[in-house]
Amino acid sequence: MEKDSCWAPLQHQSRSLSLSLVGGVCVWIMEGDKEKAVANEKKGRFKRMCVFCGSRTGYKPSFGEATLELGKQLVERKINLVYGGGSVGLMGLISRTVFNGGCHVLGVIPKALLPHEISGETIGEVKKVVDMHERKSEMAKHADAFIALPGGYGTMEELLEVITWSQLGIHEKPVGLLNVDGYYNSLLALFDKGVEEGFIEDPARHIVVSADTAEELIKKMEVIMRERKISLLIKFWDIVQRTALIREILLDIKS
Repeated sequence: MEKDSCWAPLQHQSRSLSLSLVGGVCVWIMEGDKEKAVANEKKGRFKRMCVFCGSRTGYKPSFGEATLELGKQLVERKINLVYGGGSVGLMGLISRTVFNGGCHVLGVIPKALLPHEISGETIGEVKKVVDMHERKSEMAKHADAFIALPGGYGTMEELLEVITWSQLGIHEKPVGLLNVDGYYNSLLALFDKGVEEGFIEDPARHIVVSADTAEELIKKMEVIMRERKISLLIKFWDIVQRTALIREILLDIKS
């Protein structure tokens, strides 16, 4: 096979491809899109982060402090926020932090919860939905990844649902748990117990990653995203090679 023949399927009439390192992954980028890709890389690997958290602040100051720190980390990385739409508790803290930092905030809230979770002015864009099912669906649709802060039943239910969706192959988005002061130690132990007793497969146990700080958690999730990009690149490269081989066979037949 000639040296350049494998790239024939990638040729474009007006724009050529170049190999670039983006997010630690070698990718082929159209020349006209290279600057855009580099700019997006500087903004961070995630564009929109869905954060699940409580409508209360909890008893420990560390819960609020961790929430503010997560908000600052999102702002530093130019990551927009998708959340449950409330203006009270930890939801209010993170939404105000991200909004005041200049990033877009999308809150999704069922109409029935408006009197309970919104106090005073709304923060950012608020989308009102019919029920909790639509709320979770909309939040997931608009997010690139998920992080759970401390919270109650609702937060845990949202977290478990996106983990389940990942296990079923409905999405491949990273799921992170910000384990502030060991708040989720018992939940993580329950996951391990599920593996031990044969109800959770080991790969599924690793769907969710956890960390004690926001910065560490986001870095872990970025690694996951990078590994998935590499996997997709390998699959793409296999398709390119197969396409080139088929093209050469067809050319040989034609000649």
